Amino acid sequence: MKRFLFAALILFCFRDSARALERPHIVLVMADDQGYGDTGFTGHPFVKTPNLDAMARAGVVFNRFYASAPVCSPTRASVMTGRHPFRGNVPNHGHYLRPDEITIAEALRGAGYVTGHFGKWHIGSVQAESPTSPGHAGFDEWLSGLNFFDNDPYLSRNGKYEQIRGPGSVITMDATIAFLTKHKSRGKPMLAVTWFPSPHDPHAEIPQDIPGAATLYNDKQTKKAGYFREITLLDQQLGKLRQSLRDLGIEKNTLLFYCSDNGGLAVESSGGRARKGSIYEGGLRVPAILEWPARHQPKLISTPAYTSDIYPTLLAIAGVKIDSQPLLDGIDLTDIIAGKQTKRPPMGFWHGFRGGQGTWSDRIIKALMEAQQSGKPNPHPERLLKNVKEFPTFDKSDLEGHAAWNAWPWKLHRIEKKQEVRFELYHLVNDPMEANDLSGREPRRVAAMKTSLENWQRSVLDSWEGKDYAK
Repeated sequence: MKRFLFAALILFCFRDSARALERPHIVLVMADDQGYGDTGFTGHPFVKTPNLDAMARAGVVFNRFYASAPVCSPTRASVMTGRHPFRGNVPNHGHYLRPDEITIAEALRGAGYVTGHFGKWHIGSVQAESPTSPGHAGFDEWLSGLNFFDNDPYLSRNGKYEQIRGPGSVITMDATIAFLTKHKSRGKPMLAVTWFPSPHDPHAEIPQDIPGAATLYNDKQTKKAGYFREITLLDQQLGKLRQSLRDLGIEKNTLLFYCSDNGGLAVESSGGRARKGSIYEGGLRVPAILEWPARHQPKLISTPAYTSDIYPTLLAIAGVKIDSQPLLDGIDLTDIIAGKQTKRPPMGFWHGFRGGQGTWSDRIIKALMEAQQSGKPNPHPERLLKNVKEFPTFDKSDLEGHAAWNAWPWKLHRIEKKQEVRFELYHLVNDPMEANDLSGREPRRVAAMKTSLENWQRSVLDSWEGKDYAK
């Protein structure tokens, strides 16, 4: 149950329908495992992404944009809440976001938006009765999978399970476009959250309407041709979305944002050291573009930003204020995008404190569908809540895992394994590949950043214990 009623929660400055219509439609598109360097506009040597490239030419490109975590579920939680994912009970993949958290969908729906989620969910159940489902997280309509999915997926449509034939990424985008088409003339601004299931392995999807698509990139120097095929498929779907916005006549006042949920699978083009799963740059840095023709001309943003910034930025754009807002990690980027601000507070990252939890989307939803159709009991009652009603306590001296403090351009790593701790320090402008550890040369800087990082980590654990929630 929510801590407070949203009628009392949300204060917004748009009181009449005419002014409400001035607010932009918002479409948030996220890829699953696409690295920073895995697009044409970021310099990939062969992968074809003409639509992303066109969007980059037309929009605001974030050159130093980060996922808040190096794996999928935590980053999705950060988009929903503006908070580090540990705060809301999502330390790794497969964990559920607490219903106590305020989501961007709840906030915008309370301010008059109609809301839809399409694609990969992976921060809760897709059972309609679950408080962790998209429906209970603020979405009016949803067609969602539990985790990644490929061809002919089993999905939950507002809690009714079905198998849909076709590539999962195409299905996801078609549902998004159908939602926008349905609601575009109904007098409300729209929020569509579109989370592609690709290019997550096993890479069964292929681009559409390309001769020889099943073998595209097999002739390149890569072991991941299927991964790059799925990126081209995603690019096609993004192009279809951009064309649909024009066809619907809403492209000028639609804020379209694209990014990935973590670093990519090909270390050679990850955009930094290592790849998905790592707190080094290659596990966190992702491609990111904002397109909003009515408001912003093409530009490049070099000030660092990350997925936790999406929530406070959208609230500011929509004119929404949340009374008793839990502590945010993200910031409002509107002044940075407008060129009025070039610096931002440090960003904290942390991974490896808890393990992930397996989620087999098709297997689980198929079982739920068969039970629903035959009137049998729910075969997965354990997936309704998991541990979201538990509020653990932590030993604040235990900061296990790999954490980092990005105080641009400096980045301090704190790596703790079995109570042994080491630190690494890098200057990201001079050393973007994090190859030259400067911790021995900068002891004072390390000491100051260490204090800030560890204080932040303890704050995160306090939130996880439930201390941010009004009793």
